[in-house]
Amino acid sequence: MADPDIKDGRAAASDGCCYDQAKTGSAFEAASCNPSACDNHRQHSAEHGHHHSHNHSHDHGGHAHSHTPEVTDRNARAVGIACLLITGFMFAELIGGWLAGSLTLIADAMHMITDAGSLGLAWWAFQQSKKPADARLTYGRDRLPVLIAFANAIFLLAVTAWIAIEAVERFLNPQTVLAGPMFVIAVLGLFVNIAAFLVLSRGGDGSLNIRSAVLHVLGDLLGSVGAIVAAVTIYFTGWFPVDPILSVFVSLLIVRSAISVLRQSAHILLEGAPEEIDRSDMAEDLVQNIQGISYIHHVHLWSLAEGKVNATLHATIADGACPKMTVKLIRQRLADQYGVGHATIEVETLSPAQRPAG
Repeated sequence: MADPDIKDGRAAASDGCCYDQAKTGSAFEAASCNPSACDNHRQHSAEHGHHHSHNHSHDHGGHAHSHTPEVTDRNARAVGIACLLITGFMFAELIGGWLAGSLTLIADAMHMITDAGSLGLAWWAFQQSKKPADARLTYGRDRLPVLIAFANAIFLLAVTAWIAIEAVERFLNPQTVLAGPMFVIAVLGLFVNIAAFLVLSRGGDGSLNIRSAVLHVLGDLLGSVGAIVAAVTIYFTGWFPVDPILSVFVSLLIVRSAISVLRQSAHILLEGAPEEIDRSDMAEDLVQNIQGISYIHHVHLWSLAEGKVNATLHATIADGACPKMTVKLIRQRLADQYGVGHATIEVETLSPAQRPAG
């Protein structure tokens, strides 16, 4: 059922060239089109049979359906603190794992090394994304955090593959592991990872970049738990194969989440259409709720970053409809109903004989 404000908008699109739209509180309240401009438009349409008008929306204000993660000092601070915690402990765990002969500890330390670099890049990406657009990067740097999340997921999968290969070799040729030192280092690592996990969970916003960082730290946390279990098992039973087995188990726990982050970030980088928006339904919605639009075609949707949706489309309008007002109503509808923050709309006016069938 159409919104009452939208009905007012329908009237404005078709007749607004000749009078002011002045409904107080309407979602489509706006100045009317310039009558002389619309007269010129009608004359041009009569002579040439069509009209092309390029209108670009650069309004990135708040939208009812916008879920854009905000890049804030809180986010950057959370990532920075987690990076310092991870970096401060990773060298101790790597050396301790090598001295104790524990693959589980070494695997956890390798995760920490990649995590320290990933968190550092994540922090840098947050700082860069705050910078305004310029002549070279006209959309700004909003996509940089998505690129970092994509790289983080690849690094994590690569480390997991290395651990699996090393674990197979150690399982076939078990090595002595010092359970005592392994246990102490694993417990210390658990506390560090819990602290980093809590900092990111409470200071994050659910964005791909934060989720990727949390995923890395969660892998480290599970690695510490696995190392503790392996150390206790070895101490009481002397069964050394438990170390490589648990190292593989811990790595596989986070593979599914890493693939999820990889797929989502790749979809944005490939400028895929947002999954929550159906292009056909959106086009039909515009035709039904804005009078004067004959049909919508050449619709393209993509995400510049998480929650920042862009769109381009062609709108064919009926003879006598005001292009300027129609574009304004389309922009408003896209923003309110679909969270589209940047729309490029081309308006075409065709005579009935020239309109494509269907």
